[in-house]
Amino acid sequence: MEVLVNNKLYAVQQGITIAALLQFIQLSAHKGIAVAVNNQVVPKTAWDQQQVEPADNITIIRATQGG
Repeated sequence: MEVLVNNKLYAVQQGITIAALLQFIQLSAHKGIAVAVNNQVVPKTAWDQQQVEPADNITIIRATQGG
């Protein structure tokens, strides 16, 4: 199935979770990351359970330091 992550199309396995998707796109260090699926923020505690659906639009935001 295909999902859109930060405006980039990825082919992933059916039933993949958000946590597995982050690992797949090499963002497994979960510190400073927020995830929204179809414009709905997903709590970090749900990443291991929530499955990604076909054609989901996923936005990943990474916090950065600066001043």
